[in-house]
Amino acid sequence: MSASAPDPSTLPPHTLSVAPMMDWTDRHCRAFHRTLTRRTLLYTEMITTGAILHGDRERHLSFGEAEHPVALQLGGSDASALAECARIATGYGYDEINLNCGCPSDRVSSGSFGACLMASPDVVARAVEAMRGATPLPVTVKHRIGIDDLDSYEHLSGFVRTVAAAGCETFIVHARKAWLSGLSPRENREIPPLRYDVVRQLKADFPDLTIVLNGGLLTLGDAQQALAWADGAMIGRAAYGTPFILAAADRDVFGDELTPPTRREAIEAFLPFVAAELEAGQPLNRMMKHTLGLFAGQPGARHWKRTLSEQGHRPGTGLEVVQAALAGVPDGVLDAQPGTLESRDLQPAAG
Repeated sequence: MSASAPDPSTLPPHTLSVAPMMDWTDRHCRAFHRTLTRRTLLYTEMITTGAILHGDRERHLSFGEAEHPVALQLGGSDASALAECARIATGYGYDEINLNCGCPSDRVSSGSFGACLMASPDVVARAVEAMRGATPLPVTVKHRIGIDDLDSYEHLSGFVRTVAAAGCETFIVHARKAWLSGLSPRENREIPPLRYDVVRQLKADFPDLTIVLNGGLLTLGDAQQALAWADGAMIGRAAYGTPFILAAADRDVFGDELTPPTRREAIEAFLPFVAAELEAGQPLNRMMKHTLGLFAGQPGARHWKRTLSEQGHRPGTGLEVVQAALAGVPDGVLDAQPGTLESRDLQPAAG
């Protein structure tokens, strides 16, 4: 390590994070991810201001102490409503409040929040300012590199400059633009090209801001490549589809001197949480669906997924189904340590 390089063990949570994902990163998912990594920053699903102010607040905001560090992602555009939600969330003990300016779904855009807010940097700045006045927690913004025809670097840098002037110091940038009409949310995650060069230019032009790269990162090795120039790397669906990539994060990214958990150890650590949720009336599949990718690409993966998928939804199903699913996975897979870092060549797109 060079004299100027940071001590990995002191790296902040933003160094590696798991993206907020609707219908996926609920408290059950986060509890499972915590069996794999203690240091990685986890996010809630996007929760709208209306759901918090007028819905079942406890269901939307409660979480377990073991989930720290954990950030709440809010969806909304009304500054006063966002400020009130930030105040409420502070009482629940979150570590960060994040404003969603990146989701391109029709449902989100029709509510005047999400990616469409990139067209209104002044609205975002007012929201950030109001939220910062309501909470001592960091207020961050997650956004795209552009939307529709507002995709110039000048617009993007102007958006960041305006929002930063309101007090936002951390920007999580999905390195794709979004089309608000014509593409589905899934297509918006795949069709617009990744432009890491644009995010890299943002970091060069705003060196005092924390810039976190999101989009297309599939492994810890990919994250390490991004960390050569970005302040943080956010892994999205790969952390859900192949969650065992997180098992080596504390050692390989954060520099902790510990032995990463095996798949068997992760499941065993998750079972007390599952048992408590079953006792509280939750169906088994609500917790175990987040583990379906744990054995992706390994012998026994099909048996694991089939057993949990076919039996986990049945009323009264308990931990015996998990044990039956485990019985079809070879010991060598259950007890294997995470491998060394692997990455693809993440070259920025041209143009």
